This record gives sequence, structure tokens and C-alpha cells, in this order.
Amino acid sequence: MSKQKVIIVGASHGGHESAIELLDQYQNLDVTIYEAGDFVSFMSCGMELYLKDEVTAKDDVRNFAPADLEAKGGKIFNNHQVTAIHPEQKTVTVKDTHSGQSEEVDYDKLILSSGVRPVSLPVEGADLDYIYLMRGYDWATKIKEALESPAIQDVVVIGAGYIGLEAVDVFASRGKRVSLVDVIDRPLGTYLNPELADLVAEELKHHDVDLYMNAKVERFQGADKVQTVVTDKGEIKADLVIVAAGVQPNTDWLQGTVDLEPGGFIKVDEYFRTNLSDVYAIGDAVLPLSIPAGKPLPIALATTARREAQYLVKHLFEAKPSQAFAGVVGSSALSVFDYHFATSGLNAFTAEKAGVSYRTSFYHDRLRPAYIPDDHNPEVYVSLTYNPLTHQILGGAVLSSYDVTAQGNVLALAVGHKMTLEDLAQADFFFQPGFDRQWSLLNLAAQHALDLAPF
Repeated sequence: MSKQKVIIVGASHGGHESAIELLDQYQNLDVTIYEAGDFVSFMSCGMELYLKDEVTAKDDVRNFAPADLEAKGGKIFNNHQVTAIHPEQKTVTVKDTHSGQSEEVDYDKLILSSGVRPVSLPVEGADLDYIYLMRGYDWATKIKEALESPAIQDVVVIGAGYIGLEAVDVFASRGKRVSLVDVIDRPLGTYLNPELADLVAEELKHHDVDLYMNAKVERFQGADKVQTVVTDKGEIKADLVIVAAGVQPNTDWLQGTVDLEPGGFIKVDEYFRTNLSDVYAIGDAVLPLSIPAGKPLPIALATTARREAQYLVKHLFEAKPSQAFAGVVGSSALSVFDYHFATSGLNAFTAEKAGVSYRTSFYHDRLRPAYIPDDHNPEVYVSLTYNPLTHQILGGAVLSSYDVTAQGNVLALAVGHKMTLEDLAQADFFFQPGFDRQWSLLNLAAQHALDLAPF
């Protein structure tokens, strides 16, 4: 009996998870991953730790090595780019990016996990040297060299999202003069509700980071390498520019073959099927169902891609999948100097963008009972986003100089299970005064949102 051939495009989170699940769950499959990049499965989310020398080695910052997949009977080809799909013949064109040669390869099932690529600013001078992107193995190498170079003193980071804030932390912690530029009005303004984002802004200023918010980059200036970033708020000296201005789906090659959503995302149904028979798509280039929004939204997270892959593999060979994908919450965490935060679900920005009715609540307190001295009783902040009529919790975030990020997982469960403020206000958590209070942190935040008397 001939083996069914499954081709996977892209070796990152979704592609890797798909391959491993397929080889573990099924017999008689021929599983092949084609990866356009040179280094397989580098985890850009681990780049900050690499730059801070907090990993075993750069080559270890990956989901898996090719040998891991090959040991299970799979095949992986790096430097091999899938450039076209031929649905009538059920083949793909694969180009060896080193030799330039192409070949046609047939498939029974095709899984697209092509991911996203970083956005480059389309402004004058964008081709100058020392303008870097903070994504991928090769850029990690170049950024590490710049970080350790005494010639690099003035660093401009463009983009005040997670990746930009990681770059700010890395360079400022090494004594570089850092400026942060973005068109939004506050750092992390699309990830956190305003009260928490303002706390992050003050933390950045406390560490001598110059903020240029509501600022548009007009051009880069310099001879061969960048020397100045020109914005509508003034000029900023730069020995190095890190562009972290977002990502876009890596789907240009699919136009005219696979149906795409506005913005270039691959159009899929609730089973991750594309418009082409036996062609599926997962990962950052699709819009998964957001549980709190009740509609598909961009949720570019490794955790999302892996859940999609696990679901897809389970139902891949069913004539009609027995159940639709349940959706995801979308949760993440980050440290910004002395602050740590975790966030889950929707915030004011994402709820409004999705057209979801919402209200927010902001809670500030101490983590432990009042009889614990302040130097052992850290301040904590909780922001909740909820439906104003049903009180269903749509999202939330916690922030503190103490690591309370595990509370973000509690919020993720609350959002995923569509709990209400009343549910969270009464949820039964442990108490021990060395850790928390008799009403725990999230109890108190929900009670505050309900305007109950503080305790």
C-alpha cells in the first residue's frame, strides 16, 4: 500500500507541530516539510534571551532540529521555497534557493504554515546599513554584534509592541542611549488598556528611554549607514535602527490560487480548509476564531499555531471534520525592565477594532495583607475588559514588579470558559499571607469592577 504524501510549507510552530503530530498519530504517511530559510525553526520569541546571554546557545533557540523529525521518519528540506500550487495536478513547485533549480512535487494533503514576515518601512533611506529587523536567526546574529560593539551607542527602535519593547530593554540594559518611536499614543497601546500602558511608559522613562509617541518616521538619513531618523516630531541620532513595526502575512505567492482575506490572510473555514481541495492553512497567516470576540481575528502566537496544528491533524483525514475548531483566547506575557505583565483575551483597543461592546475596570492594590510591610508587599495592577450587559469577561491583564504573570493563565481560563465578573469575584483560590490575601488578587479585581465594598 502506497503512503499518503503530506507536504507542509514552513517549519515554524504550526509546521513543526503538524509534522510531529502526523508522525505520532498515523501509520503509512510520507511527511515532508519545506522551509525557505537556512536555519530550521528559530524561535524569534527567544531572541531577547539570546541577546542577554540567557540561553544555552543560539543554535538551541529553536522548536526542533531536523534530526528530531527525521528520527520519526519525516523529511525536512531547508533552503527550499514552495513557489506555486497546482491544485488540478495536486503538485507544488519547490525551488532550491541555493542552486536555483525547481521541481514539481505531488501531494495528497498540503498544509500551509507560511507565517508572516516583518514590515519594512517604505521611506527614503530604508536601504541604508545598520537598519535591522528583529526577527529570525540571521538578524539575531547581526543584532548581537551591534549590541556588543562600542561604536553603537545611539539606538532607535521603531515600533512600541512586544518586539520593540524587547529591543529597548536589551539595548538600554547594556548602557546604550535608546529612543522609542511609534505612531500610537503610548507604548504597548494595542496590547494593554491605557492605565497599564501608562505605567509601562513611566517605567521606560525611568530607565532613560526617550519616547516619541504619535510620531511618524519620514526618512532615514546617512551616507552609507544610517545616522539620523527623521520624524514629524524631530530628528533622532542613530548608530543603529531596529525596525519592529509589525508583520504581514507571507502570502503574496498564493494570490490568484488560494483565496485571501483583506490584509493578505489566507481565507479558511472553521476546519482550516482553504478554497482548494486537500489544501489547509494554519498559523500566523490565518485568522483563527477568537473566543471572546466570537469572530476570527489575527492572533499571531506560537500557542495559537500549535493548537491549530493539533486540531487539524486530528481531523485531517475525515471526509467531514466531526467538530469545528473551538477557538483560542490569545494570551501572552512580557517583562519591561522591572515590570512583568501578562494579558489574555481582548482589551479596549482590540475589542473596539472587532466591534465588540465592552467596558473596562482598573484595579490597584497591594498583593498581600496590609500588615505586611510595603517593602515585602508589592503593588499590583489588574485591568479587566468585560461585556457591559452580561458581565462576561472578555479579557484582562496583570502587571507588577513582582512576577504575577501566572495570574494571566487564570484570566485565560476565565475568558476561555466565558466566565462572568460574578464568577471571578467568587472563585475559590488559596490563601496564605506570604503569597496573597483572603480574597485573592483576581477576586478583588472582579469585585472592584462590580463596585463591591473593598476588603
